[in-house]
Amino acid sequence: MALKIKSNCINCDMCEPECPNNAISMGDEIYEIDPDLCTECKGHYDAPTCQSVCPITKCIITDPQRVETEEQLLDKFVIIQGLA
Repeated sequence: MALKIKSNCINCDMCEPECPNNAISMGDEIYEIDPDLCTECKGHYDAPTCQSVCPITKCIITDPQRVETEEQLLDKFVIIQGLA
């Protein structure tokens, strides 16, 4: 599943530079995650770095609209990195 930033984001800019896939950018009001680029850090780290650096509890959550298996996330990682 891709991740999603909730409306309680305080725009602290902690998550954006930590994303290895450049999936996070500033939206109209808060930071947003591009689901086509989010692999939940599969292929890079053991856990999503954006969640680990976010100072707001449960601000970055799994997007229920973007359900993906670990295999699908790893396949997306391979494509994004140009390893396919």
